[in-house]
Amino acid sequence: MDDPSALPITPALAIPRAELRYQASRSGGPGGQHVNTSSTRIELWWDIAESPALDEAQRARLLDRLASRLDTAGRLRLVSAAHRSQAQNREAVTKRLQTVIAAALKIPKVRRATRPTRASKERRLKAKKERAATKRDRRIRGDE
Repeated sequence: MDDPSALPITPALAIPRAELRYQASRSGGPGGQHVNTSSTRIELWWDIAESPALDEAQRARLLDRLASRLDTAGRLRLVSAAHRSQAQNREAVTKRLQTVIAAALKIPKVRRATRPTRASKERRLKAKKERAATKRDRRIRGDE
């Protein structure tokens, strides 16, 4: 996985950089003459559905977890326009791709149901009684 032409995602997965498509365009928003003339905004496209770097389990997991971020062809699109240079935006969007893919591939730990201990139940009930007493003491009594 030490291949410089591959983008490391996890220890078991690296995406060949040839699969990534970068497109530069002009950034929107304020900024004056520089923004209006330079193409510093970077769009990154990666075709998850057709990527040979993924096995079927990884592909299914990514298509499921990133479904709201994909187009109809199964391509992921990320955009960066935070920096003033094209190179910085390219680096930023590539780093974001790494974090998005790694997070989507991570399998969450299975939660095991546990029961509260007797001491924690007693603490909760004691706190409830103290809170009730505080509120009761704040009430305005009508007989005074």
